[in-house]
Amino acid sequence: MDKLFIKTLKTSLSIIALTCSVLMSAHAEKADLNKETHINGARTAGDLKNKIFSYIDNVVITQGSLIIKADLAQVMTNNKTDEKTYIARGKPATFTQTLEDGSPIYLQANEINYQPAKNIVIISGEAVLRQEGSKVEGCIITYNFLSEQVAANCDDNDDKSGVNTTLQPKELDKKK
Repeated sequence: MDKLFIKTLKTSLSIIALTCSVLMSAHAEKADLNKETHINGARTAGDLKNKIFSYIDNVVITQGSLIIKADLAQVMTNNKTDEKTYIARGKPATFTQTLEDGSPIYLQANEINYQPAKNIVIISGEAVLRQEGSKVEGCIITYNFLSEQVAANCDDNDDKSGVNTTLQPKELDKKK
Protein backbone atom coordinates (compact mmCIF):
# COMPACT_ATOMS: atom_id res chain seq x y z
CA MET A 1 0.00 0.00 0.00
CA ASP A 2 0.91 3.61 -0.33
CA LYS A 3 3.07 4.88 2.59
CA LEU A 4 1.04 8.11 2.87
CA PHE A 5 -2.21 6.14 3.09
CA ILE A 6 -0.82 3.89 5.83
CA LYS A 7 0.53 6.89 7.74
CA THR A 8 -2.83 8.68 7.45
CA LEU A 9 -4.72 5.55 8.51
CA LYS A 10 -2.47 5.05 11.56
CA THR A 11 -2.91 8.70 12.56
CA SER A 12 -6.70 8.52 12.14
CA LEU A 13 -7.00 5.31 14.14
CA SER A 14 -4.81 6.74 16.89
CA ILE A 15 -6.94 9.87 17.15
CA ILE A 16 -10.19 7.90 17.18
CA ALA A 17 -8.91 5.47 19.80
CA LEU A 18 -7.60 8.25 21.98
CA THR A 19 -10.74 10.34 21.72
CA CYS A 20 -13.02 7.41 22.49
CA SER A 21 -11.16 5.81 25.36
CA VAL A 22 -8.83 8.32 26.97
CA LEU A 23 -10.85 11.50 27.11
CA MET A 24 -14.41 10.23 27.29
CA SER A 25 -15.53 12.24 30.29
CA ALA A 26 -12.86 14.91 30.44
CA HIS A 27 -13.91 18.55 30.35
CA ALA A 28 -11.58 21.20 31.64
CA GLU A 29 -12.65 22.71 34.89
CA LYS A 30 -14.96 25.48 33.65
CA ALA A 31 -14.64 27.35 36.93
CA ASP A 32 -10.95 27.96 36.10
CA LEU A 33 -11.92 30.43 33.35
CA ASN A 34 -13.67 32.61 35.94
CA LYS A 35 -10.65 32.80 38.23
CA GLU A 36 -7.81 35.32 38.26
CA THR A 37 -4.72 34.61 36.21
CA HIS A 38 -1.38 34.97 37.99
CA ILE A 39 1.91 35.17 36.08
CA ASN A 40 5.32 35.01 37.70
CA GLY A 41 8.72 35.18 36.02
CA ALA A 42 12.21 36.48 36.69
CA ARG A 43 11.78 39.34 34.19
CA THR A 44 8.86 41.07 32.47
CA ALA A 45 8.61 43.38 29.47
CA GLY A 46 5.50 44.87 27.93
CA ASP A 47 4.32 46.59 24.77
CA LEU A 48 1.32 48.53 26.07
CA LYS A 49 0.30 49.87 22.65
CA ASN A 50 0.05 46.39 21.08
CA LYS A 51 -1.00 44.63 24.31
CA ILE A 52 1.85 42.10 24.28
CA PHE A 53 3.54 41.15 27.53
CA SER A 54 6.59 38.90 27.79
CA TYR A 55 7.72 36.96 30.84
CA ILE A 56 11.21 35.47 30.93
CA ASP A 57 12.91 32.75 33.00
CA ASN A 58 11.09 30.34 35.31
CA VAL A 59 7.66 31.49 34.18
CA VAL A 60 4.63 30.10 35.99
CA ILE A 61 1.08 30.97 34.89
CA THR A 62 -1.78 29.84 37.13
CA GLN A 63 -5.54 30.14 36.82
CA GLY A 64 -7.46 27.92 39.20
CA SER A 65 -6.20 24.36 38.64
CA LEU A 66 -4.43 25.33 35.39
CA ILE A 67 -0.65 25.64 35.60
CA ILE A 68 1.67 26.52 32.70
CA LYS A 69 5.44 26.42 33.26
CA ALA A 70 7.90 27.74 30.68
CA ASP A 71 11.21 29.45 30.03
CA LEU A 72 9.46 32.24 28.10
CA ALA A 73 5.79 33.21 27.88
CA GLN A 74 3.96 35.90 25.95
CA VAL A 75 0.43 37.07 26.60
CA MET A 76 -1.24 38.77 23.66
CA THR A 77 -4.59 40.53 23.97
CA ASN A 78 -6.76 41.08 20.90
CA ASN A 79 -7.55 44.82 20.70
CA LYS A 80 -11.09 44.24 19.38
CA THR A 81 -12.28 41.24 21.40
CA ASP A 82 -10.04 41.54 24.48
CA GLU A 83 -9.40 37.76 24.17
CA LYS A 84 -6.02 36.57 25.40
CA THR A 85 -3.64 34.09 23.80
CA TYR A 86 -0.82 32.59 25.84
CA ILE A 87 2.30 31.36 24.04
CA ALA A 88 4.72 29.45 26.27
CA ARG A 89 8.09 28.09 25.16
CA GLY A 90 10.53 25.84 26.94
CA LYS A 91 12.56 22.64 26.83
CA PRO A 92 9.88 21.55 27.62
CA ALA A 93 7.05 23.90 28.50
CA THR A 94 4.29 22.17 30.48
CA PHE A 95 0.53 22.59 30.90
CA THR A 96 -1.45 20.83 33.62
CA GLN A 97 -5.09 21.14 34.59
CA THR A 98 -7.58 19.22 36.69
CA LEU A 99 -10.62 18.23 34.66
CA GLU A 100 -14.20 18.31 35.91
CA ASP A 101 -14.10 14.58 36.68
CA GLY A 102 -11.10 15.21 38.96
CA SER A 103 -8.51 13.64 36.68
CA PRO A 104 -5.47 15.65 35.64
CA ILE A 105 -4.40 16.28 32.05
CA TYR A 106 -0.72 16.89 31.37
CA LEU A 107 0.73 18.42 28.20
CA GLN A 108 4.35 19.10 27.39
CA ALA A 109 6.03 20.46 24.28
CA ASN A 110 8.54 22.99 23.04
CA GLU A 111 5.65 25.41 22.46
CA ILE A 112 2.20 25.71 24.02
CA ASN A 113 -0.44 27.95 22.42
CA TYR A 114 -3.35 28.33 24.84
CA GLN A 115 -6.50 30.14 23.68
CA PRO A 116 -8.97 30.04 26.60
CA ALA A 117 -11.76 31.93 24.78
CA LYS A 118 -11.76 29.17 22.14
CA ASN A 119 -11.24 26.33 24.66
CA ILE A 120 -8.19 25.21 22.68
CA VAL A 121 -4.60 24.39 23.48
CA ILE A 122 -2.15 23.55 20.68
CA ILE A 123 1.19 22.04 21.57
CA SER A 124 4.04 21.57 19.11
CA GLY A 125 7.61 20.32 19.03
CA GLU A 126 8.06 16.99 20.82
CA ALA A 127 4.42 17.22 21.90
CA VAL A 128 3.09 14.82 24.54
CA LEU A 129 -0.42 14.56 26.01
CA ARG A 130 -0.95 12.34 29.08
CA GLN A 131 -4.18 11.50 30.85
CA GLU A 132 -5.22 8.59 33.05
CA GLY A 133 -2.04 6.65 32.25
CA SER A 134 -2.48 6.93 28.47
CA LYS A 135 -0.23 8.97 26.23
CA VAL A 136 -0.17 10.54 22.75
CA GLU A 137 3.07 11.78 21.18
CA GLY A 138 3.34 13.74 17.94
CA CYS A 139 4.68 16.85 16.26
CA ILE A 140 1.49 18.87 16.86
CA ILE A 141 -1.39 18.02 19.20
CA THR A 142 -4.57 20.09 19.41
CA TYR A 143 -6.98 19.59 22.29
CA ASN A 144 -10.40 21.23 22.55
CA PHE A 145 -11.59 21.23 26.16
CA LEU A 146 -15.22 21.92 25.29
CA SER A 147 -15.76 19.31 22.57
CA GLU A 148 -13.22 16.85 24.07
CA GLN A 149 -11.64 16.44 20.63
CA VAL A 150 -7.98 15.62 20.12
CA ALA A 151 -6.09 15.88 16.84
CA ALA A 152 -2.47 14.79 16.54
CA ASN A 153 -0.27 14.81 13.47
CA CYS A 154 3.27 14.70 12.31
CA ASP A 155 3.58 16.26 8.87
CA ASP A 156 7.30 16.82 9.41
CA ASN A 157 9.06 14.75 6.72
CA ASP A 158 12.16 14.47 8.90
CA ASP A 159 10.20 12.81 11.72
CA LYS A 160 9.68 9.15 10.77
CA SER A 161 8.04 8.21 14.08
CA GLY A 162 4.65 9.77 13.27
CA VAL A 163 2.00 9.88 15.98
CA ASN A 164 2.38 7.34 18.78
CA THR A 165 -0.44 6.43 21.15
CA THR A 166 -0.27 4.27 24.25
CA LEU A 167 -3.63 3.40 25.78
CA GLN A 168 -3.77 2.20 29.36
CA PRO A 169 -6.43 -0.39 30.23
CA LYS A 170 -8.83 0.85 32.93
CA GLU A 171 -8.01 -2.07 35.26
CA LEU A 172 -4.26 -1.35 35.12
CA ASP A 173 -4.90 2.35 35.62
CA LYS A 174 -7.00 1.63 38.75
CA LYS A 175 -4.17 -0.44 40.25
CA LYS A 176 -1.83 2.57 40.00
